[in-house]
Amino acid sequence: MSSDIDVPAADGTSTPRTSDRGAATRGALLSAARDVFCEAGFAQAAVTDIVAKAGASVGSLYHHFNGKADLYLTLFEEFQGRQQERTRDAINAVRDAGETDPMRQFIAGAGAYLDGCLAERGVARLFISGDGPPGFDRVMRQRLNKWARRNAALFHTADGGVDEALVVVLTGAMAGAVSEVSLSDDEDASRRLAADMMAIIGTIRNPGSQQP
Repeated sequence: MSSDIDVPAADGTSTPRTSDRGAATRGALLSAARDVFCEAGFAQAAVTDIVAKAGASVGSLYHHFNGKADLYLTLFEEFQGRQQERTRDAINAVRDAGETDPMRQFIAGAGAYLDGCLAERGVARLFISGDGPPGFDRVMRQRLNKWARRNAALFHTADGGVDEALVVVLTGAMAGAVSEVSLSDDEDASRRLAADMMAIIGTIRNPGSQQP
C-alpha cells in the first residue's frame, strides 16, 4: 500500500508521496484517453497513443486500469458525476429561491444537464456517438433512465412512489435532447434547441396536479 507520508531525503527535503505520483499518473492517463477518444473514437484509439500522450508506460496504464474499455467507462462515470452535481446544484438553487413546483424544479435540473453537455461537448459527443465498448449503449440508457427516475421522484404519486409512465416520457425526452445538443456543430443553435425542448417538456402535466 502506498504511504500517505512524505519520505525525507538525505538533504532534508521530502520526496513526492507514492500515492500522489500514482494519482498524477492516473489523471494523466484519463486526460490523454479523453483526448485520444475524442479525436479518433473508441474503436480506433490505440493504447500506445494514450500512454504516449500521457507520458506514461503501458505497464502503468494496466496498473491503474483494466484496459481501454475501463478508461472509457471511467471517463463516463466521472462525467456523469459532474452532471449529477450540476443537476443537484440547479434544483437546490431554484428551491432556495422559493420555487415549489416540481416540474419547474425538474426543468432547472434538466437544463443544467444539457448545459453540461454543451460545456463538455467533446466528451458528451463521444458518449452519444455510438462508438464505445460493447454494450455501452445499454449502459448509457440505464444511466439516463436512472437520472430520470431520480428526478421524477420530484413528483410524488398518491402512494409515495414514482410514476413509471413519467419516467419513460422524461427519459425519452432527455435522450433526444442530449443527442441533439451533443451532436450539433452549432452551439448557439444547440442552446436554442435545448431551451425549446425544455419548454416543451415543461408542458407535461404534473402527475400530482388535480388538473385534468
